[in-house]
Amino acid sequence: MRRRDFITLFGGVAVGWPLATRAQDAVRTYRLGMLFPYPRDLPSMLLFFDELRARGFIEGKNLMVDYRDFAQRGDLVSEYAEELVKAQPGVLYVGGGAAIRAAQKATKTIPILGVTDDMVGEGLVDSLTRPNGNTTGVSILANELDGKRQDILIEAVPGLRRMATLADSSTTTDAKIHALQEGALAHNIELSVYRIAKGGEEVVAAIDMAQSWGATALNVWASPMLFFNRQLIMDRVALLRLPAMYQWPEMAEEGGFAAYGPRLSQIPELVARLDVKLFRGVKPADIPIEQPTKFELVINLKTANALGVTVPATLVARADEVIE
Repeated sequence: MRRRDFITLFGGVAVGWPLATRAQDAVRTYRLGMLFPYPRDLPSMLLFFDELRARGFIEGKNLMVDYRDFAQRGDLVSEYAEELVKAQPGVLYVGGGAAIRAAQKATKTIPILGVTDDMVGEGLVDSLTRPNGNTTGVSILANELDGKRQDILIEAVPGLRRMATLADSSTTTDAKIHALQEGALAHNIELSVYRIAKGGEEVVAAIDMAQSWGATALNVWASPMLFFNRQLIMDRVALLRLPAMYQWPEMAEEGGFAAYGPRLSQIPELVARLDVKLFRGVKPADIPIEQPTKFELVINLKTANALGVTVPATLVARADEVIE
């Protein structure tokens, strides 16, 4: 969904809010602390602020935002979390498991609104329906979808015998690696996993090692850090002629070989809805974890042709979007 569609749709919803509540929102100043592994000018972040604006929370009027970007300084996550807590925001909105843990360590009282791969699986909340503690948020089903993406990639690259995976070392478990290796072996395919801690040159080196090992396809597992390094990944796999599968449909639209998952544009609406509840005093423990409900497969045949890969017509027919 395009940005202006979001504004039109949810601007209409705002009209139905109780007038007393809207009046209170207009005169009170709300403070939002944000901690993310990428800058705040990404389209998904702009959509988030559009969603808040449609609900009556306008930066510079009744909303103050304190943003920390740890893309290049993962070692400062805890320090940034403590800085944000000292400012006493009404809500801490944080992205990725490492940032959520840092926020949870820094405060037991300020509501934390987290977005990450698997809120329950990563031990960040007790359950989807009753998170408990001071944390709620959005779980993007990454673990389940990484396996689905692997299956799609196997189907998309006929004759595949060796494939590689880029994994965020801060979120990847041995159990997950074993499960997906077993899944690949069921198709007589070897899977080699390359864990990345910081990104940058480490990403390039891992892709080079994967090709040297003999991989002819690459599955990029869900990760905020890997998403931030997506252009670096895309440039390298294009040079090495490696078809790669990505987390967000928008990444295939940016030039990636293929992608499967919820659109990035789904997440801002989910988060904004939760943020407003927290601003208005609903306890995090009483707000169930949200999850995306729509998933899209995008195949970029222009990229496939450049890589010399012929995607089976049966898979192309099932795609939600085909770029030619």
